[in-house]
Amino acid sequence: MGKIIAFINQKGGVGKTTTTASVASGMAHLGLKTLAIDLDAQCNLTTSFGVTDFRANTYNTLKGELGLESTKIDEHLAILPSSVDLSAFELEMSAEPGKEYLLKELLESVLDQYDYILLDCSPNLGLVSINALTTADLYIIPLLPHHLSIQGLTKLLEITDKVKKRLNPGLEMGGIVLTQYNNRKVLHRDIAQVVQEHFGQKLFKTVIRENISLAEAPSSGTDIFQYAPKSNGAEDYLNLTKEIIKL
Repeated sequence: MGKIIAFINQKGGVGKTTTTASVASGMAHLGLKTLAIDLDAQCNLTTSFGVTDFRANTYNTLKGELGLESTKIDEHLAILPSSVDLSAFELEMSAEPGKEYLLKELLESVLDQYDYILLDCSPNLGLVSINALTTADLYIIPLLPHHLSIQGLTKLLEITDKVKKRLNPGLEMGGIVLTQYNNRKVLHRDIAQVVQEHFGQKLFKTVIRENISLAEAPSSGTDIFQYAPKSNGAEDYLNLTKEIIKL
């Protein structure tokens, strides 16, 4: 039975999609059957894997127009791409009974086919993100080492607490991962200390260091392990992947 992990943060530009793509690729490199699902209408996860030719996407499958037909990336990794149409999903499904459970119902038929299903959430806390949290076993928060990022955590944790109470009692925080981290910057070290004090072991030991290869890899349509296998980015995300697998 596959474990479902949502990567979520309502702030954009925190490395959420990079983290989802890299962890998914890391799991595949370790031989784990992995499905990555793009739940963002901006389709960044989809383009990160160079996927352009597909029929089924998160919009038409969540609406029940098509079954879940994932696009194969390699032997161990597949993706359910997104569509710009997903931006209209919340409005169109506002009157749908049980609308918070649509993703959960969709994934029930494929859970036994994968070791992990990773959900790349959109940078907002609307219906699609609520579906992700209602479905997930764990959620992971990629976090920039900035004061504004910490302030935004409060709202996110309020939402996850409500989802756990009302929709998904099994939901747990998998952890917080600091991205674009530079140990030479006093601010970054201070933020890491604050997060450590507040969240303890929920802060992953692995931090994702600033690394230009992580920004370049998506434009090549390949993952960091293929694009720059000896880079800090590849090393950090492989270590993070191993931490996540141990959860």
